[in-house]
Amino acid sequence: MQTAMNQQVENIKWRKQELVFVTAIAAIALAGRMWYVMHHQNQLQTPFNETNTPFNLYRNVIIPDISGGLMLYLVYLLLNLYTLPLIKSIREKKSYRYAGPVLQISISIIILGFVINIAEYYVRQWQFNYPEFSIFFDKNNPKSQMNIAGNFFVAAAIIVAYLLYQFIREYIISILERSKQKAYNISVCNKVTVFVFTIFAVHFFLTTFEFFQERDEFAKYIFVVSSMFAIFVSNVYWLFPLKGNDSFFSSRILIRLLSTSFVYAVPLTVLVHENGPLAMLYSWALQLFIVTPLTWIYFTYNKESILRLRTAEKELEQSKADLQFLRSQVNPHFLFNTLNTLYGTALQENAERTAEGIQMLGDMMRFMLHENNRDFINMQKETGYLKNYIALQKLRIATSNDIAITDNIETAQCNHMIAPMVLIPLVENAFKHGISLQERSWINIQLVCNETSIVFEVSNSVHVKQAADTEKDKSGIGLNNVRERLKHIYPGRFDFLITGKENEFTVKLSITP
Repeated sequence: MQTAMNQQVENIKWRKQELVFVTAIAAIALAGRMWYVMHHQNQLQTPFNETNTPFNLYRNVIIPDISGGLMLYLVYLLLNLYTLPLIKSIREKKSYRYAGPVLQISISIIILGFVINIAEYYVRQWQFNYPEFSIFFDKNNPKSQMNIAGNFFVAAAIIVAYLLYQFIREYIISILERSKQKAYNISVCNKVTVFVFTIFAVHFFLTTFEFFQERDEFAKYIFVVSSMFAIFVSNVYWLFPLKGNDSFFSSRILIRLLSTSFVYAVPLTVLVHENGPLAMLYSWALQLFIVTPLTWIYFTYNKESILRLRTAEKELEQSKADLQFLRSQVNPHFLFNTLNTLYGTALQENAERTAEGIQMLGDMMRFMLHENNRDFINMQKETGYLKNYIALQKLRIATSNDIAITDNIETAQCNHMIAPMVLIPLVENAFKHGISLQERSWINIQLVCNETSIVFEVSNSVHVKQAADTEKDKSGIGLNNVRERLKHIYPGRFDFLITGKENEFTVKLSITP
């Protein structure tokens, strides 16, 4: 399963998509600028003629524009392909290790600032055609001056903004790569990023070649397309897989569908000429009765591949949970045979309490041998194991008057089947972290089982662990592991609430079998 899963995992394409996007933007900008120059050459030349400044199309327009755009693109490549990988390769957090990246960033700011200043001078040369002109800005001179420092600040702001974006991008990528549903999340991320880059590239193309003359048209374009894509991702990769075999009219699906479509309908109100609630109602209806059916059709045709990835990752998480659980156990066959020998020895020596404890432990090991490998067992067997465990723990601490253990396990009306070893980790965690031989300690265990539900609550006292205590951060097979098992076994049919206070720790598990 692990090998198959690795073969299905996509690589995060965000960086490559961004490189293609920036390259496309650079090409569109160059083509768009040439198109603008061809159609507005007289307009560009007018201010030069009015100030009797010599004008040359290549010197004052084409070369400055190309050089500025090209330098910006080269700085992007430097930061993205060299500076960032160099920063990521630094293992030792020492200041001198960052000298190389800092030098690259500084040189990039200086060069980009120089190019912007030179390009600005030639593009706006008509503004500087007077005797008092100086390349240095003088606030006391009312005539136009070049703001060299300001252009260097612009260059620095551009680079710092992109570095900040890079930091956010890498942080999000690191979260995705560590997520439990890694392959699925990466697949969704790749689709979202390609959409975002595409929508902005299309917008840039349309505005560059003057298809959009007004901002309102651009706003409608952004709002509508983004809203449509948002509900597409929400439905196809979250709601429809969650639906399973349930009806659309089941409460857990219908509530989610109505709420998400309502939220995503808000941007669509820009298309509706009505005002207020009526516009919102039209937009909501559009999302519900047109967009949602279209996304369902897409999901139906691609259902197998989408669900295969989710199922494979769930199976992988289940196998990891099972492996961790098995590793926490001693070989039951060996221990069971040894316990039989010890039980006989204890009876021969009239050690009744010892024999009783060994018998309970033997029953527990028999449970581990014969019941633990089943998918579901009778609730009476699970609670029998639970009672034996509690009785053994009470036997261990029987000589301590400062430890109070109370348990109330009601199973009279409990005829449900339950996954084995779901309840015991909560009790194991309480005894491991709630008992101190030096301080007053207590544990309360309560199980309420009726025809519709199983409610199991364990609370215990809290004691400060020493830094050197190897059990400080452990809790049986782990409460997190229990939560993962519950997600796979009882999806949408359990509540797992952990409450921690200064002197009390409580875990409450509710299951609808």
